[in-house]
Amino acid sequence: MDLYSVMAVRDRVVAVEWFGVFFGRAADVVIGEEYLWQVGENAYVVVDDREVRAARVGQAMITLGVTGLDEILARLAAHGIEHEPVETYSNGVRHVVVLDPDGNSLSLAESPA
Repeated sequence: MDLYSVMAVRDRVVAVEWFGVFFGRAADVVIGEEYLWQVGENAYVVVDDREVRAARVGQAMITLGVTGLDEILARLAAHGIEHEPVETYSNGVRHVVVLDPDGNSLSLAESPA
């Protein structure tokens, strides 16, 4: 099974730059007007600003499991990308919400070592 999680955005140029910083690299694939970042073997985050998506701008919510959360947050901060406070759940998972310029929610979750 493949997963394509679409982030509906207002301005593709702004979004592609922001997501490039968020993921630490340029899009892995560009298909027409969609920019795709591969986040798993068969999983992608897709940036799309086409009119057909306009009603959904800012409504996406995803959680990405990561390692090196502190390093990721430091990289984002170096580019002026803010985040909500980091929470630590009772099971030791550290979780933080980052909003893209349109308000789409990209949570990062790091399991304990």
